[in-house]
Amino acid sequence: MNRLEKASVNYLRCSQAKMVFVTLAWALALLAHLTIFGVPRARAASDLSLAPNLSFDDDSSPNFPIQGRNISDGQGLPGEATVIFFGTSNCWNTAREAERLVKLYPQFRNRLHFVIVDLRQVSSAQQPLVSHYYYGYIPTITALSSDGKVIYNRAGETGMIRGDTSNLQRLLNSLH
Repeated sequence: MNRLEKASVNYLRCSQAKMVFVTLAWALALLAHLTIFGVPRARAASDLSLAPNLSFDDDSSPNFPIQGRNISDGQGLPGEATVIFFGTSNCWNTAREAERLVKLYPQFRNRLHFVIVDLRQVSSAQQPLVSHYYYGYIPTITALSSDGKVIYNRAGETGMIRGDTSNLQRLLNSLH
C-alpha cells in the first residue's frame, strides 16, 4: 500500500471514529434530556387540609387526618427542603400533629416540599421513605434540608397542647 492509500485508509478510520463519537454524544445528550425533562417528577403534596370528623382526644377518627392533592408523592425534589409526615387514622396524636402541620402549611407551601405518608396505604413511591426514615412510632416528622441532610426525625407531637405550632414553626423555618 502506498503512502496515499495509507493516508486515505487512516482518514476513513478517523471519520468513522468521529461519526461513532458524535452519535454516542448525541445519544447521551438525548438520554440526559429525557431523564431530566421527560420523566415526570414527583410533585409536592398540595392543597393540604384536615379531614372531616377528626377526634383530637380519642382514637375514633376513621379517616387519615390530612387530605390534599398528590398525597401519594414519595420523593423530594433535589435542592428543595422536604417535610415528611408519617401517621395513620385512628390516632389522636396523629390528628393533633396533622392539625399543626395543616395550620402552618399555607405559610410554607411555596418554600418546602411536603410528603404525607398514610402508613396504612403506603404508595410504592413512598416505600423507600418508610424504610429509611420511619421507625415504628406515630406521628413521625422527618425534615430534610435542601441539601438532603436529615435535620429532624422524631416521633411524637411537636407541641404540648393542641394548636401550639411554635415548635413546628421553628423547625420549618430552619429548613430553608
